[in-house]
Amino acid sequence: MANVSNKACALTCLSPIQKGHLAGIAYSDEVRRRLQNWGLNEQSPMAKVPQTYLCRYFVLDDVYSESLSGTDFGGTWYNILSIFSDRFRRAALPKEDHLQSKYLVWCCNIHGDPDAYLRGMWAAIGEDIRQLWGFCYGFDRVRDAESFIAYIRKCQLSAALFFVGSNDEPLPKQLKGLYLKQEFSRFVSEHQGLPAEQLQQAYQAFMQRVEPANLATPTWRPGQSTLQKQ
Repeated sequence: MANVSNKACALTCLSPIQKGHLAGIAYSDEVRRRLQNWGLNEQSPMAKVPQTYLCRYFVLDDVYSESLSGTDFGGTWYNILSIFSDRFRRAALPKEDHLQSKYLVWCCNIHGDPDAYLRGMWAAIGEDIRQLWGFCYGFDRVRDAESFIAYIRKCQLSAALFFVGSNDEPLPKQLKGLYLKQEFSRFVSEHQGLPAEQLQQAYQAFMQRVEPANLATPTWRPGQSTLQKQ
């Protein structure tokens, strides 16, 4: 099914940005600036949104392509005639299409029901959402979580193929798995060559410290991008 892979779901949304200026800066550039500021902080607003596997934002200015002449009979004939005039070469090129607006693009892989996810997103970072989407057409009608869901649905595209490296597990379990992988690698590195009895004792202490069954703590932080230090 489009947008769904078992318990994982893809949200791909294109929201048209209004043509206007804020203090001499185009709305699209202001949106881009705000996104860049998000990236300066490891704990971006999206790290506060439950069940976010991964996401990406960017501003799409236009679509670009490098096209060759058509391969039909007309294109071939125009290619031959182009040795006499460049007008024929240009006539053989496919027609260019351009976007009428610039777009805020949001691609996100999540766990669970998308409507429930969007409600959680609104509850967690509602003000950040207003700051980012506020320059987009139609967003002025968004007042609460339900109208935000309706807005995103209108902007959503189908995503038939998307990558999910999550094994279908909820985010807290994924984060715990990352933490255990890091800590076990460190344990192996630091306990090379120990006698079996000492190694067993160290391993028992390790298991007590990392608490594999406790998903709340200790664990990998949402949005974390570097290894934790002891």
